[in-house]
Amino acid sequence: MNSYGTLFKITTFGESHGPAIGAVIDGCPAGLAIDENFIQSELDRRKPGQSKITTQRKESDTFKILSGVFEGKSTGTPIALVIENQDQRSKDYGHIAEAFRPSHADYTYEAKYGNRDYRGGGRSSARETAARVAAGAIAKLLLQKEKIEISAYVSQVGDIKTPHYTKLNLSNTENNIVRCPDDRIADQMIALIDKVRKQQDTIGGIVTCVIKNTPVGLGEPVFDKLHAELGKAMLSINAVKGFEYGSGFEGTQLKGSEHNDEFYNDGGKIKTKTNHSGGIQGGISNGEDIYFNVAFKPVATIMKDQASIDKQGNETTVSGKGRHDPCVVPRAVPIVEAMAALVIADFLLRGKVSRI
Repeated sequence: MNSYGTLFKITTFGESHGPAIGAVIDGCPAGLAIDENFIQSELDRRKPGQSKITTQRKESDTFKILSGVFEGKSTGTPIALVIENQDQRSKDYGHIAEAFRPSHADYTYEAKYGNRDYRGGGRSSARETAARVAAGAIAKLLLQKEKIEISAYVSQVGDIKTPHYTKLNLSNTENNIVRCPDDRIADQMIALIDKVRKQQDTIGGIVTCVIKNTPVGLGEPVFDKLHAELGKAMLSINAVKGFEYGSGFEGTQLKGSEHNDEFYNDGGKIKTKTNHSGGIQGGISNGEDIYFNVAFKPVATIMKDQASIDKQGNETTVSGKGRHDPCVVPRAVPIVEAMAALVIADFLLRGKVSRI
């Protein structure tokens, strides 16, 4: 529902145009140094209004910690964070109070609850992901103690793609507004997004995430496999339409002799010659890089008239209004990282009780 995790557990709350959004983190071990500047820097990567290719809604996304931290360290009790909404324009959504926007959650929320907050999509808005990023930043702080690194980047916009992550310098990801580590390809992506924006339309893309230095043994049989939880976490993000890890769907084109990752002894450390498995075998991490792709659809709100139905079942026309991303993937990068961090942090704590 509104909570995720087993030992490192988060619950998010709030709506797009409500007073605030936030998260409660339960299970964070005591004594973790809480770097508030780092948390804010993660929120700044996700916040709206960053560039011409993102929504122009202006939110500082400044957070406040209400509990669970004393003298800069976690106390082991629930950590509550709140982010106030500052730039709501609810009047932009009056036209959908009675109508359903195509490919949005308007109709399904109305059918399920019968009482829908239509302002910006309410709880279904991607605004909720700011709370996840704040919670994910704390998970990242926990993972930093184990030297686990999580790096996501935009690997595709429309039909423009980057090569495999092993051929890229991921430290260049933040060098441009589209968050692609290849500047030449980034320029092409930016031009395409800007072209689509001027056409009052939207376009989708893919975010690739790489997790390095994961210890061997994270993941639980049978239903809590590591890749299954990563998939669940990613598919819970707004606008996500697909998840694949390792060789993914392309692996279906290989023979077993081509796909198998053979083991070898590297100075006493067991490694694999290839990594088609994406760092996960049998649902458990094997110590190699974990890598996966997350596919995002084109943003559903477009600045064009579309045919629809109102609450009474009458045919109507919905006009695009409000401030929206022409392509969500640049701002989705820190969200993907945050959800990955929450998954790995949870399994890291769960793994401590697997054996004596």
